[in-house]
Amino acid sequence: MATSCSLVCMKTIMHVVGARPNFMKIAPIIEGLNSRKSSRQILINTGQHYDESMAGSFFRDLDLPRPDRDLGVGSASHAVQTGRIMAAFEEACVEYRPDLVVVVGDVNSTVAATLVAAKLVIPVAHVEAGLRSRDRTMPEEINRIVTDRLADVLLTPSRDADKNLTDEGIPRDRIHLVGNVMIDTVFKYLPLASLDRIQDRIAVQERDYALVTLHRPSNVDDPKTLRQLLDVMNAIAVTMPVVFPVHPRTRARLANIEFRSNGRGVILTQPLGYVDFLSLTSHARIVLTDSGGLQEEATALGIPCLTLRENTERPITVTDGTNRVVGTDPQRVLAAFGECVEHPPPRKCPELWDGRAAGRIIGVLEQFLRRST
Repeated sequence: MATSCSLVCMKTIMHVVGARPNFMKIAPIIEGLNSRKSSRQILINTGQHYDESMAGSFFRDLDLPRPDRDLGVGSASHAVQTGRIMAAFEEACVEYRPDLVVVVGDVNSTVAATLVAAKLVIPVAHVEAGLRSRDRTMPEEINRIVTDRLADVLLTPSRDADKNLTDEGIPRDRIHLVGNVMIDTVFKYLPLASLDRIQDRIAVQERDYALVTLHRPSNVDDPKTLRQLLDVMNAIAVTMPVVFPVHPRTRARLANIEFRSNGRGVILTQPLGYVDFLSLTSHARIVLTDSGGLQEEATALGIPCLTLRENTERPITVTDGTNRVVGTDPQRVLAAFGECVEHPPPRKCPELWDGRAAGRIIGVLEQFLRRST
């Protein structure tokens, strides 16, 4: 396996995934490192997303290797879930003795693995570092801040993320602008994402439907807010079909709300695998979402996006992309929807969102490991 060095002296890199967005970010890094054969790789799946449609299918779709350890933590409160991950991940670190732990994104798996590694004096590299919403009511914002404070290598997707970190006092030599690795995955699988791939299950036509996703507690746990957003979908459905893949968390909340679609219809579906969902996204007329990752994907694809939140940790998608933050007020959302459909924003793609971020990340990781020898 090794070229200039035996397996005994190869460095061990441990990757941590747990929730759906993690898989798209880690896949190109693992693939790139495999091709270079310069390190031993260990993949840990915490099982934070345990639903087959939310996680299991992604291993197949993205050609990810079978995890070396599946922690199987499942769903729980933030404290319980984070604690379970920490206890199980510590055992994995003791067994595999990694030289570097790579975490991605901002979920509970990210911060839990970082805390464990830091206490075991194992260096941590954080992919997608430096994002900030300035809203500490978001659990993800706490995860970002803690992870970035403890990580040794901070791999950022955009220059505004660099500035966030330097403003917080992070030494500049720990910060590396590498671009958005999730876009590597988008561009790799886009040729497979034809509309006819999903038309046997979802009856939509090219650029003639809106795509909606909702999963954040602030939107789906408050019955009034969820009701308002469902009313928005019905209003949009008068002019075009609305496709609504329902996140398991949202599905549970919908069970308590009577919902009937109007007009050309709100089409409720199960969560989709990666390539199927990319098919749905890339051929939509417009996207409405509270997902951070979908803001990025829509920008890369040039699809107008309305973010159903009061803030975003990805402002680059607004300044250099197709995203617009509109909140959840129905009148404001519908006004923005009308404007975007009538006058779509010009397609712009942020710096280094070019499908080659994984190569830059791998270069930084290998340089760090050489220095730490």
